[in-house]
Amino acid sequence: MKDTEREAYEYANAMPRNLFKALAEFQQEVPTIHKGTKGYGYTYADLPAIFEVINPLLKKHGLGFTQLMQGNNLETIIFHCESGERLTSLAELPQGIELKGMNAFQVAGSSITYFRRYALSSALGLVTDKDTDAGGEKVSNNESKTPVKRTDEQMMLPPLTDSGFVKAQEALSNKTVTLEQIKNKYVLSTVQEKSLMLIAGLK
Repeated sequence: MKDTEREAYEYANAMPRNLFKALAEFQQEVPTIHKGTKGYGYTYADLPAIFEVINPLLKKHGLGFTQLMQGNNLETIIFHCESGERLTSLAELPQGIELKGMNAFQVAGSSITYFRRYALSSALGLVTDKDTDAGGEKVSNNESKTPVKRTDEQMMLPPLTDSGFVKAQEALSNKTVTLEQIKNKYVLSTVQEKSLMLIAGLK
């Protein structure tokens, strides 16, 4: 067997096949998880609502997860119980955030909970929120909410790159720019906008 063929063979056998198979089967069964916890322009399922749905299905397919703090990073690990195969992801938590009415410990707890929810949803392929602005859906409260309409100029804005997102987080934390100013210059992804809203103190 040639070296290149051997490397390809070893790589294929090193892939977490049992985990991939179980995860794919899990994703075929897990429903959209949506409970009407209200955020800023969207509603979402909180962690207890997510756990209530996914835990029985994870057990059924021999899967588990854990989320650990590694310095300023949140590590999410999805593992296959029988084989020990795992997938990991790392999310850096923004620092220096100030939220009105919260001390430093409360802010840290809020940030960790927020990123736990989105990191877990991303790793498992869950759908756990609903944008109530972009879809023009009315929020179920006493006041109707007018759908956000983008102008032609806004549709032509460039997307916010990863490096630009990091700079935007720092500028927003230092209060040298507002979220509205960022949105007027770039098109934000849903995850980017919600992360920046957390930094800006908007939920």
